Amino acid sequence: MGKIGIGLNLEAVRTSHKNFEWGVEFAADLGYEYIEPMVHWGRELLSEARYFHSVSMLDDPYRIKDCVEKHGLKLSALSSHSQASKPEICVEYLKQAARFAKEAGAPIICTHEGHKQPWTTMEEDFVLIKYSLTEALKVCERRGIKIGFESHNCYSLDPDLYDRCLNLVDSPNLGSNYDTGNAHLGGHDAVEWFDRVKHRVIHVHAKDISVEQSDAERGKVMGTAVGCACGDGLVDYPAIIELCRDLPQDLVFSVECGTLEQAERSVKYLKSIRD
Repeated sequence: MGKIGIGLNLEAVRTSHKNFEWGVEFAADLGYEYIEPMVHWGRELLSEARYFHSVSMLDDPYRIKDCVEKHGLKLSALSSHSQASKPEICVEYLKQAARFAKEAGAPIICTHEGHKQPWTTMEEDFVLIKYSLTEALKVCERRGIKIGFESHNCYSLDPDLYDRCLNLVDSPNLGSNYDTGNAHLGGHDAVEWFDRVKHRVIHVHAKDISVEQSDAERGKVMGTAVGCACGDGLVDYPAIIELCRDLPQDLVFSVECGTLEQAERSVKYLKSIRD
């Protein structure tokens, strides 16, 4: 039986205008076990001014590694979202993310297919997505890094098309970054869909959806940046945790919420149902 870890996606500190180092210390103080930082290309004004949590992949990866180890945490993944249907963006971005992840100590890089372009057909999009993933996986496989393809956008929020995405490349390094909140907002039963793909899941975005957000957006949006505190919404986490207990792979539930207070309540709730 695999182990279930609890981590924090640093989106939780985005609206607090805090930097990466502050977010790691915050997560450690709350009792999280893992952290999922966001990385970007180039230089970004707010990050450089230390008002934003994202880390440039032009920085030394040991900036992340040393900080995480200092606070007794581990990396569950890097939030390295690019658009796989746009190879001109995705391929080099993910290749750089894989190299960065290897040195930083993250086992997984997370991405998705991106927004639908008006000038392509669905079949053309799948060719583009396959190309991007194939090129990126060549770099990942040699370094032992996995790609967590998220249930997030126009194709990956349809269970059948998500299966197709996960099977585009025959590689043990391609798996599911299952987003519980996105699954719910896509109009699906988050538990039933998790059960369907559980053997492909390598990382979980633990995102809960409030009644209010569900009523306003379910079936109308392609995922959401953050949700409410885990345990406050409509996602049945006890049922998902139970499904995980018989899986052979270790999984981290990386909390995606919008505020510091939600982050605090989420870790308490998830530990209470895990332990």
